[in-house]
Amino acid sequence: MAQVSLKNVSKVFPGGVTAVDDVSFDVENKEFVVLVGPSGCGKSTTLRLVAGLETTTAGEIVIGNRKVNSIPPKDRDIAMVFQNYALYPHMTVYENMAFGLQLKKYPKEEIDSRVKEAAAILGVEQLLKRRPSELSGGQRQRVAVGRVIVRKPMVFLFDEPLSNLDAKLRVMMRTEIHRLHIKLQATMIYVTHDQTEAMTLGDRIVVMKDGIIHQIDTPTNVYNRPVNKFVASFIGAPPMNFMEGRIIKKEDKLYFDEGHFRVRIVEDMYDALLDRVDTRVTMGVRSEDIHDKLFVSEAPPENIVTMVCEVVEYLGSEVYLHLNTGKHILIARVSGDADSQINQDIDVVFDMSKIHFFDKATEKTII
Repeated sequence: MAQVSLKNVSKVFPGGVTAVDDVSFDVENKEFVVLVGPSGCGKSTTLRLVAGLETTTAGEIVIGNRKVNSIPPKDRDIAMVFQNYALYPHMTVYENMAFGLQLKKYPKEEIDSRVKEAAAILGVEQLLKRRPSELSGGQRQRVAVGRVIVRKPMVFLFDEPLSNLDAKLRVMMRTEIHRLHIKLQATMIYVTHDQTEAMTLGDRIVVMKDGIIHQIDTPTNVYNRPVNKFVASFIGAPPMNFMEGRIIKKEDKLYFDEGHFRVRIVEDMYDALLDRVDTRVTMGVRSEDIHDKLFVSEAPPENIVTMVCEVVEYLGSEVYLHLNTGKHILIARVSGDADSQINQDIDVVFDMSKIHFFDKATEKTII
């Protein structure tokens, strides 16, 4: 069984820089877990600690029921795909993929069988005689993945493997890695700063910032139920819109008052917000939950807000509208059929059932 467990793991570099701070999480057998966060959040260092390329300052790392803190990387039964591919330029594709098995003195027949099997899985059979300089970026990445497949490790580790590819290739390779996980049924830990990769690949997502884990959950729950303002802003494209204002009560109804507009809060949220009346909070709304009134059949008058459209971004089937409330700039993702014009007023409707509220001081989710 290829479970991976990190228990209170920390890494402090010389000079007192804390890269990983008391991190704990488990990766189940055959699970695909993605570590995601901004640059410098500690995700790659966490992966390198699992691989044994960095030593822990504190905590325990367990792979397959075996504590590996003092075990060198080559004996941990893991394989890692790097951002820069790390292929030997003087070797052919076949030789690159076979090299690790040759070092371990595998029989030639088994090496040949494993290399050809991996090449078939990745569709690089016709490239086996080429050298890395003769390959495209996507082909090099496939070879780098093939080199770890042939080893049949307990755990696959990926350190931002798609970041050097162009946008189209990233989408293609993302799909290939997803198919690979399904085919191999292997335990995989994947590091990326791209939240789209995290959302589409991971069975679960570990969201990190400043060496600390902020949330571990399924992609759906991280998106729909972020635990704090950071997670809400980092996961999702465009990022969640935020507005500061007050919770007010009027005739037994609760409203969010931004200063330039007021919207009614749904009753399901009253219990969590009653003790926040007359206090300032941050309201969050995703771009897809702001609708052009013209495309809403029944718009509650209390939730219609007039804003000025400052920027229109056409993306084919969708349009991003940059809207000025007079106090905040919001981005609405609306239908490509919308005919909004720059510097004109537009009436929009908030889907108040999908609104998020955050404590202004702690930035933790209220609901």
